[in-house]
Amino acid sequence: MTIRNMPGLLACLLTFAPLAFGAAASKTVTADTAAAPAADKPAAASEGNEHFKVESKSSEGSVTIGGRKIDYQAIAGTLIVHGRGWDDVPQNADKDAKVPPAEASMFYTAYFARNAGPTPRPVTFVFNGGPGSSTMWLHMGAFGPKRVLTPGDTHPGAAPYAVVNNEYSLLDESDLVFIDAPATGFSRITGKDREKEFFNIDGDAHAFADFIQQFLSKYGRWNSPKFLFGESYGTTRVARLIAVLETEKFIDFNGVINLSQIEIFDANADSAETNPGVDLPYLVALPSYAATAWYHHLTTNTPAELPALLHEVEQFAMHDYALALLAGSTLDAATRHAIAAKLHDYTGLSVDYIEKANLRIDIGEFTKNLRADADTTVGRLDARFAGPTLDVLSKEADYDPQFAAIGSAYVSAFNDYVRGTLGFTPDRSFRPIPGDINAAWTATSAHVTLLSVKAPNLLPDIALAMKYNPRLKLMMNSGYFDLATPYFQGVYELRQLPIPDNLRANIEMKFYESGHMVYAHEPSLKALHDNVTDFMRRASAH
Repeated sequence: MTIRNMPGLLACLLTFAPLAFGAAASKTVTADTAAAPAADKPAAASEGNEHFKVESKSSEGSVTIGGRKIDYQAIAGTLIVHGRGWDDVPQNADKDAKVPPAEASMFYTAYFARNAGPTPRPVTFVFNGGPGSSTMWLHMGAFGPKRVLTPGDTHPGAAPYAVVNNEYSLLDESDLVFIDAPATGFSRITGKDREKEFFNIDGDAHAFADFIQQFLSKYGRWNSPKFLFGESYGTTRVARLIAVLETEKFIDFNGVINLSQIEIFDANADSAETNPGVDLPYLVALPSYAATAWYHHLTTNTPAELPALLHEVEQFAMHDYALALLAGSTLDAATRHAIAAKLHDYTGLSVDYIEKANLRIDIGEFTKNLRADADTTVGRLDARFAGPTLDVLSKEADYDPQFAAIGSAYVSAFNDYVRGTLGFTPDRSFRPIPGDINAAWTATSAHVTLLSVKAPNLLPDIALAMKYNPRLKLMMNSGYFDLATPYFQGVYELRQLPIPDNLRANIEMKFYESGHMVYAHEPSLKALHDNVTDFMRRASAH
């Protein structure tokens, strides 16, 4: 999911990721030898400033995928990471410091399949974004061995919720590590300047890089094919993280997989009116507006089939619509009215409203006004969803119907699963989306382009990683009904990626008739599973 304005813009992107850090173990865990590791021990007292403890709980289970039963070992636990520049030689720690240095206890759930095929098996590190979100969404909705059932595009009843075998888990192709970012889920931070250390693009990426390094050592996976899977802000994290892993840690990855991508925050149509003169957000959002109107049967004089409609809208957006917005106040009245009429055909909004909005409608305005005649707001994360408008006199949407619809199911199902089935029972609460992280987040980074509105652009990081490792593959997956990170924005971003032409063959894009959380639509989840496993097989081959 996503964030609004920046830091407000970061607050509207919800993606999820767990991260952890721990000591190396001599026992290699593979598909065939996934034995429970020895119990983790607290750090030695001589290390002075350690105040979190490594935890782990091992259990066993099975999942049936494509008619094949796969047995697995599950490990739920935490690893400890420190801020950038930390020296892990104990005598160099400042033992006399009254406030210990910043560190994070990062929660993760790892699944190691037994007897599932050739070894070494791939290992995939999976996370949502936010940036302040846990990874329960991808864990319980997409790729874990169990998933919670939620109805198509409506609000389900309250508990009990159905948790079923996930026949679309990626365990048939890869071992999985679901990671909660610092201070989300069961992850916690402490120490001096902890928010300053972890609540920014660079600090977050380095924490994840340290977690991955330690995980590879702890579970003997250095020689396994490796993948990153990020959703929403998690795709932003992927961009910085893969650059750190490739160029600073010297760890080549086989591929990165983005779901609901956002790399250029200045191109997002959340609160775009606060950045006048930058009209790109309206252009790349328009195809998703049209897809939404099509779904709600509000388009007129347009192709009946969605792919044909979207192709037409993409062409209009990048040509006639772009020229009209670039003209600004010099646009003549006749052309202005003709553009508004075409926008009406594509979006279902009235010509009068579009002209009053100066041909520019941001996401909150669109979701509030598309079905205003019915006092109904459509979803921002998934525009298939709709719910009662909270304030019919407001300018834009006050909430997200999809988030309201499925949030309780995911939180309840995950808490029950992790404490019951996995047996991880910490003396702390699970924090799905802590609001204080988005409030404290800063867009600082050594390698991102920061504009006057502090909107980061992570394309240079992706390009750096792909140039440094020319065999690195990138896959983008997007839902047509996602207004938080519109699919055509992701297309535009990858078209602008500053890499040599010969590396563009390393990029592929897949699209689904779903929203931000593509997996909330079961046919799309199946397609996502099939597309991702196919990508992994090809990226793992030499």
